[in-house]
Amino acid sequence: MTARPRHPRGTERYAKDLLDVATMPQTQVLALLRLASTLKKKQQRGVPHRLLRGKTLGLLFQKPSTRTRVSFEAGMNQLGGHALVLPMSDIQLSRGETVADTARVLSRYLDGIVIRTYDHAIVEEWSTEATMPVINGLTDHSHPCQALSDLLTIQELKGRLKGLSLAYIGDGNNVANSLIEAGAKVGMRVVIGCPSGYQPDQRVIDRARIDGHATGASIEVVENPLVAVKEADVVYTDVWISMGREREQARRLRILSPYQLNHRLLQRAKPDAIVMHCLPAHRGEEISADVLDGSQSVVIHQAENRLHMQKAILTQLLSLKKGAR
Repeated sequence: MTARPRHPRGTERYAKDLLDVATMPQTQVLALLRLASTLKKKQQRGVPHRLLRGKTLGLLFQKPSTRTRVSFEAGMNQLGGHALVLPMSDIQLSRGETVADTARVLSRYLDGIVIRTYDHAIVEEWSTEATMPVINGLTDHSHPCQALSDLLTIQELKGRLKGLSLAYIGDGNNVANSLIEAGAKVGMRVVIGCPSGYQPDQRVIDRARIDGHATGASIEVVENPLVAVKEADVVYTDVWISMGREREQARRLRILSPYQLNHRLLQRAKPDAIVMHCLPAHRGEEISADVLDGSQSVVIHQAENRLHMQKAILTQLLSLKKGAR
């Protein structure tokens, strides 16, 4: 008989939804890291952990996905539950039904939902209207599941998080926003190297600096990529042309070309620095092939941890009482 998941005291203060890392208390973030590590070890040893037997997860994706969709589907199955894909074209949202009506109805059918969309306001509306947990699978503003799984990878490979320096190079996009929020929760130094006009959301930076007062984290934004990566423990980059930005391709390639993560840039980091990229990658654009495929790259390890962190997120949120805030 599979034991029900146990949670530490105080889980009534946990966020019902995962919209951004910033909205989660630090205790919840740290609990997710512990739970993900435990579930990963169980998976590696072949120990059954069907903690969500009888639960059903909805997946509502408006953007293409490989890692997010597969890791949530596979993770839900490994946890003993069922994942139900909801193509936008197949449900009444595509014909004008309101988010409010859809969220209220689906909350009666499902135990949680993952939404991957463009406008962050959409997941915020779902959170307001749904009584089930709402998980942000990616918006133009943030990618919290990615950042949380990245913390797991860094912790595994570096043995700690607090005090480490993470340099993010390139476009200050949704991934950069979430890495700033995540780093602030665990006491990291996060340095964003990006050109003027491509900085992360200033509101994200301001809030993260407030969180950093309690954790010892620091957030910096610089234009010079050589300055950003100096003595970094982790060097991170992401695509320059995110989904929905294709019309800006020529301009972005021109402006961001000095921010390519290549061997010359990597040499400015610590000798044992790890290279991270959330994938998919474009070799020769935001990262050179020799760095992406080199000995310091941990991108496959990083991608695997999406599965384990997704399982921790599902276990934590879907085990909370429905409707709890």
